[in-house]
This record gives sequence, structure tokens and C-alpha cells, in this order.
Amino acid sequence: MIQFLKNGISHRLVHLWLVIIIVFFSGTVVFATFRLADTFLDTMEASRQNSELQNAAHELMNASDYLTEQVQRFSIDGDTRFLEQYFVEAFQSKRREDAISKMNVNERTEAAYQSLLEAMNGSVQLMEREYYAMRLVIEAKGIEAYPEVIGSVALSEADAALSSEEKIRRATEMVLDEEYYDQKDGIREAVQESLAEVERLTESIVDEKMNSLRREITIVRVAVVIQAALIFFLIWLTTRLAIKPIMRAVDEIKEDRPLTEEGTNEFRYLAAAYNRMYEKNKSSIESLSYIASHDELTGAYNRAGYDLLLSNLDLNSTYMMLLDVDNFKTINDTYGHETGDKILAKLVTVMNRVFRDDDCICRIGGDEFVVFLMHSGEIRHRIIESKIAQINQELAKTDDGLPPVSISVGIMDGKFAKDSKDLFEKTDEAMYVSKKHGKKTYTFYDDTLQ
Repeated sequence: MIQFLKNGISHRLVHLWLVIIIVFFSGTVVFATFRLADTFLDTMEASRQNSELQNAAHELMNASDYLTEQVQRFSIDGDTRFLEQYFVEAFQSKRREDAISKMNVNERTEAAYQSLLEAMNGSVQLMEREYYAMRLVIEAKGIEAYPEVIGSVALSEADAALSSEEKIRRATEMVLDEEYYDQKDGIREAVQESLAEVERLTESIVDEKMNSLRREITIVRVAVVIQAALIFFLIWLTTRLAIKPIMRAVDEIKEDRPLTEEGTNEFRYLAAAYNRMYEKNKSSIESLSYIASHDELTGAYNRAGYDLLLSNLDLNSTYMMLLDVDNFKTINDTYGHETGDKILAKLVTVMNRVFRDDDCICRIGGDEFVVFLMHSGEIRHRIIESKIAQINQELAKTDDGLPPVSISVGIMDGKFAKDSKDLFEKTDEAMYVSKKHGKKTYTFYDDTLQ
């Protein structure tokens, strides 16, 4: 891995693969999340259906007990209200039939359904005994209005021959004796078996869904961990291959040193290109002898140095400033040329303090100067403005015995110039605008001057 990083890799390719992998695992997380939601909803739906099955079983038993209660009261009291309530339940409310119909019958619920169906059949069979008992009471009481289904019940010869009291006693025995309750117990057992089946089904479904939830949660956890690891790896790789080389390059540019060619292939290419320009620039500057390229009075580059610098400029990373001393001729006429020379020397001294070592100060005429701001592709206007303000502030001081002076400046960003000639012409035009506007000012050449 270390050798791989030393040889250089394509940052674009690394990011492409990392994005693909992260998108894949993000999709896995999203998919697993939807699966979790579906599993949870399935569990809730299964619980709801099982609850309905339980309610159906209880409802059937309650309906059967209600019928028992009504027939027993009718047999004991002979009150036709209980007879009516019995048949309202049996033929109108039909809670038992509704309970059966509400069951969602499938492969899983088949056993519970069969048990409930057995309970229903037992209840229907018990109704035959209850009808017979009700027929005995009707005969004993001489009741004339009763449901047609009771009229179809035929009493045995022995029971028909019984007296009214004996018929009542016989009817009461039929709905209260051990045989009757044995049948009721059979119904109850079938209902209980149905409830037990539902409970087993519920436990089975819950276990199944919980296992599914655990699997989905595990997938989500693994995907999240892998995704987090990939994100941290991406941060580390970006820091190692991009941010760290850039930060080092910034320090090396500040220290006027060649860039270390490290990091991604793309940055290595940029560093190599910069180093070629750097070496060319250094070679060009070093090829100038100090005497041949510098002004004797001020120590700034002279016209020859200016021409050589101008011909080797990287326009895309250079600002050009053209400036002169306001009312310099008047100063020479008033204070003499010696004072004028001292003012020019003072101006260069101040500019050397204000500008960077990389920046080049040139005297191209009497009081006319050019400053090349090197490697300044991203410099802000306000930085240049502050430097001009500093220069004017220093020139205004008179504690050295020199009269106060000021400068007017034109500034041009080299990346907007066609060539070096165009750069000078536009910078000169900007300075002319500054002079026209009252001197001691500056003008950036932009679209407003075109």
C-alpha cells in the first residue's frame, strides 16, 4: 500500500471507485431499511389477524353461552322473552356464524379453523336438544306464538303424555343435566383448542419475524460499519494524497522553494509543471547581473531587468502595477533634483518593505515604476489596496526631512491580458485614469475601461 502511494495513483479513479462502493452500501442500507419496515408491518398484520382469530373464538363461545342462558331461563320461567332473545341470537345476530366467517383461513390457520368449526358443529347439535326442551315448555304452557322451527320438533309419545309440570321438569333436566354440560364442555374444549392453535401460530410467526428482523438489522449494521469505514478511508486518502501535498506546496511557495512532487498523479503533474516554471523563472532572474539589471539610484530593477522580466512572465499568476510620483516635476523644481532622487529612493525602500520578496520592483523611467506581483493568481483586490495605502502613508511622513508625496497607480491582472504588450498598455491606461481622477489614487483595469 505504501509503495502504491509512493508511485502515485489517480485521485479521480480512487474517488470513482469509492463513490461506487459507498453508493452500493448506501443502497444496501436503504434496501435493508425497507425490508425492516416490511417485516415489521408483516408482524403487525399477523398479530392483528391472530387477534381477530382469538376474538372469533371467544365470540363463538360467548354466543353459545348466551343461547344456553336463554334456553335455561325459558325452561325454568316459561317467559317468552327468553324464547325471543334466543332466536334473535340464533337467526338474526348470528354471532357464531360471523365468528366463523371472520377467520382468515390459510395453511397456517387451518388447524385453528377446524377446531372452531368443530365447536360450531357441537353448538348446532346442542341446539337440537334445546329445541326439544323449548317444545316441551311450549306444550306445557300452552304458548301459541313460537318460531316455526320449534313447530317442526316432534315429542316422543312418552314425553307427549307427560303432564304440564312433568314437561317443565323434563325440559329443565334436558338443559341442566350432566349430558347437556358434557356437550357444552365439548364445545368449550374445541374453542380452547382453537385458541391454543392461534397462540402457537402467534408464537411461530413472532419467532419467524423476529429472526428476520435480526437478520435485517445485522445487514444494516454491517453495511453502516463498512460505509463508515469507507468514508474514513476516503477522508484519510484525500488528506494524504491531496490536502497534505497542497498545504506543503503552500509553505514551499512561501519559502520560494520548488514543490515536492507527491500525492495523486494529478497533483504531481501540477507540481512538476510549477517546478519547470519556477526553475525557468529562477534561471532568468539569476542570469541578470545585478549591475546590468538594477537601477543605481534606487536598487530596483532597471529597464533592462524590466524587459527581461516582462518577457518571461506567467501572465496567469501575475499582477502588474504601474505607478509614478504625483507632481514630481514640481518637487524637482521646488526642492531640487537631489531631493527628488531621495524621494525616489525612499519610495523603493518603502515598496521593498510592503511587497513580498517574490515581487519585482522596476524603475522604467524618471519617476515611473512597475511592480510585478508574482505567483498572485488568487490575490484579492483589497490586499493590493492595503499595500498602496501603506505606501502613501509612509510617503506622507516628513520626519526624514523630505516633503510629503503620493503615488498614482494602475493595476492589471495578467490573466486578462493577451500578451505582455497588452498587459503594459492596459496597466498604463488604468494609471492614466487614476491621474485623471485627482492623483493619489489607484485604478484596476476591468471591463469598465474597455
